[in-house]
Amino acid sequence: MRNATYATALTLMLGWLLWIGKPILLPVFAAVISVYILSTAAASMQAVPVLGRLPAWARRGLILILFTIVVVLLFILVINNLVQVVAILPQYESNLEQLITRNASLLGIENEPTWENLRSATLDQVDVRAWMTPALLSLRGFGVTLFLVVLYSSFLVAERGVMARKVMIAVGDEQMGERAISLLSRINERIGQYLFVKTVLNVILGAISFVIMLLLGIEFALFWAVLIAFLNYIPYIGSLIGVIFPVLLSLAQFGTLSMAGAVMVSLTAAQIFVAFVLEPRMMGRAFNLSPFVVLLALAFWSTLWGLPGALLAVPLTVSLVLVFAELKTTHPIAVLLSANGKV
Repeated sequence: MRNATYATALTLMLGWLLWIGKPILLPVFAAVISVYILSTAAASMQAVPVLGRLPAWARRGLILILFTIVVVLLFILVINNLVQVVAILPQYESNLEQLITRNASLLGIENEPTWENLRSATLDQVDVRAWMTPALLSLRGFGVTLFLVVLYSSFLVAERGVMARKVMIAVGDEQMGERAISLLSRINERIGQYLFVKTVLNVILGAISFVIMLLLGIEFALFWAVLIAFLNYIPYIGSLIGVIFPVLLSLAQFGTLSMAGAVMVSLTAAQIFVAFVLEPRMMGRAFNLSPFVVLLALAFWSTLWGLPGALLAVPLTVSLVLVFAELKTTHPIAVLLSANGKV
């Protein structure tokens, strides 16, 4: 009873610390996950003919520079798209009104008083411009978070080179130090491989989605493709949300249900191809979480940190379970949290 009370109190305290420490911990966790991906990418560069001859520190530095450029371009992409959306909103509102009016005519309710009341209570009440002000104001916080992620990642990448020596000094015993380094290497390798492969899959999905939307003439195709790639980190609902946004945009852009259906079918086909064809082949020994654990992780992290928490939920949980899998004392916990008991 006493142990259960202590465990409950500790859980509540940790949850409170995570919630209150969001401004500090969120960029730190995002930077740690980024470093795993960057380090695995730098190690994979050894297979490249010219770049493979570079020393490890040079490959890590090159990957870090590319990561910084990508983050800056991402921030510029978000700003430019928000500005363009503000400029094109009147046309979108006109297309939506024509779509609703046309379908109301097909149903024979355009002249009914109830239709006018319905439109005034729904479409006329939607002021999309009012939504843009909070979005523009939140760009400052978004930019600060991206800057901190890049900054923390830079220092963490620099620290990786001396980590083994620091572990040896901290342990004191050479044999125990070698065991600790071996354990950390296995943990880092498995976490890095999972996060790197998942990121590659998301990039592939984003690229396929971009080509599809470009061929269909969807505006802001690059922005939606990047959003789809990020949302794919969120299992189950991430894919659904990633498809819904471009479908709604196609309704506003073209004002036809047929185009919206074409966008939905094509993007869903891309999601299915990546999830059921590419992912099983590329993941290999990737760790599969129990669906219940995934939902619990999503509920926990999204409640604490909102959308950023939902994006980090599965990578953080998988990383934690992979750590449990490599430790003898916590290995049974990893088995219970897995989908098929294989860790």
